[in-house]
Amino acid sequence: MKETFINLKTVYKKYGREYKSSLVKIFIFSLFGIVTNICLPLLSAKFIINFTDSKFEQAIYMSLVILAVYAIENIKIVLIRKNNQVFRRGTVRNIQMSLGREILALEQETLDSNSSGTFIQRLTNDTEKMSRIFTNGMVIIIKFLSSIGSFIAILIIDYHMFLYYFCASFILTILNYIKHEKVGEKDKQFRKESDKVAGLTGELVRGARDIKMLYAKESFMKNLDEKIVIQNEKNFEMRNIDMNYNLFIGYIKMILEFIVVLLLVVLVRNDVLTVAIAIALYNYRNIVLTNFMGIVSELLEECKNFNISSDRVFSIVDNKQFKKEQFGKEEIENIDGSFEFKNVKFGYNENLVLKGLNLKIDSGQTYGIVGKSGSGKTTIFNLLNKLYNINSGNILIDGKDINDLSEKSIRGNIAIISQNPYIFNMSIKDNLKLVKDDVTDEEIVNVCKLACLDDYISTLPDKYDTVVGEGGVNLSGGQRQRLAIARALVQNTKIILFDEATSALDNETQLKIQTAIDNLKGHYTIIIIAHRLSTIVNCDKIFILENGKIL
Repeated sequence: MKETFINLKTVYKKYGREYKSSLVKIFIFSLFGIVTNICLPLLSAKFIINFTDSKFEQAIYMSLVILAVYAIENIKIVLIRKNNQVFRRGTVRNIQMSLGREILALEQETLDSNSSGTFIQRLTNDTEKMSRIFTNGMVIIIKFLSSIGSFIAILIIDYHMFLYYFCASFILTILNYIKHEKVGEKDKQFRKESDKVAGLTGELVRGARDIKMLYAKESFMKNLDEKIVIQNEKNFEMRNIDMNYNLFIGYIKMILEFIVVLLLVVLVRNDVLTVAIAIALYNYRNIVLTNFMGIVSELLEECKNFNISSDRVFSIVDNKQFKKEQFGKEEIENIDGSFEFKNVKFGYNENLVLKGLNLKIDSGQTYGIVGKSGSGKTTIFNLLNKLYNINSGNILIDGKDINDLSEKSIRGNIAIISQNPYIFNMSIKDNLKLVKDDVTDEEIVNVCKLACLDDYISTLPDKYDTVVGEGGVNLSGGQRQRLAIARALVQNTKIILFDEATSALDNETQLKIQTAIDNLKGHYTIIIIAHRLSTIVNCDKIFILENGKIL
């Protein structure tokens, strides 16, 4: 429970404090439940006594009182639910936005080595479960206090039944605690398998086109089925434990309720209680046995879900499991656009790709880099953008070590147009606004003209408001490349990197891309990785990369 309180305090301070008023309202409205839980059994007993004594007018009066209490109770429930939604929606949004930023701050190597489902599940499912404990937990605590009030009422009426109800509730609470400990262990395993299924499901949707073209539907679905079977097995194990314990606890509860009847009979026969008082005490059994057990079970369930989800979320937020990118604090206000690699060594895992690379690029010039596949061309771009950290050596931008520079100084000044740029499932205009939300329509048209894309956009029915589909599926390869160039121009970076941007395009489209690149010459530092000589023949200098070094 100590872990739960620590996590609760952290989550509330970070994500839920601004919705404090909704939480206070839930607490105030829930307090009414204490009164109803204590009074309703007594009112019901009074009604039964009046009815059995043929005091029908008093019985009707009592039923109206009970009806009024229930009516107010229903209004209370509606008000609680409304404030519940306000608090949970706001808190979930804050957690998800924070977690989203933390995921984007993870090292690229960490993202590469983990399934997307690992992060999707945490961002959606776990954040929802984290926020739920505040509102549900508040209601559960109020119910618990109501049950305590009922115990006090029973103690005032008869201490014999109080002792019995207390012992019976204690037994049921212990059994529920054991159950939730067992279920919690299985739930952790289930969520781990769910991450794998979520990741593979995401790949099914994103990679549907390639799965079809590779005629790999059956093999992919077989792989997915195997993951789902394992996930279902873990879920079945968890649910099986839950059902078995519930069955056992249910039998215990029935026996305890039967003993209530026996005790009341004994107490009435020995003139310790009157029949009316015995009826009132019998009406409390649902509150102190069924409801109390349910309250404890709910509380343990919420705590279990909250702790598991918090651990999974904070493993990202607090850097417990996944490594974060590290940047310096030095800013470059007006970047010149030159950079240099000094004896840089780097490898993915233990295999070196760059083996003492030395490369100097002057600002405002256009350079080409050629080399065999695997020689390290794309790696140069990834390291310059600090997607990965070098093993040794130095990378300088405007003479400053890249490790000392802020993220803004590096990535805010470098744009990469890859062979397969990712285009978001938005309109053309919104794709461009992603990199500069205050970009004007005039600026958008100008950069699209420079990227040789405006003529095509003009032929579309919705022009710049045309939605391009996930990954830019509604655009051709060349159009995606030109949109990526336009996006880089909107970003207005000093350094633009083209990573085999024309390798998969036909000659006509390549000519348009080449024209777009020529439009940029002299204004930007441009580096082009290419296989075709025609793409780089007009560069100021061409570097040949082989075996991790410049020849």
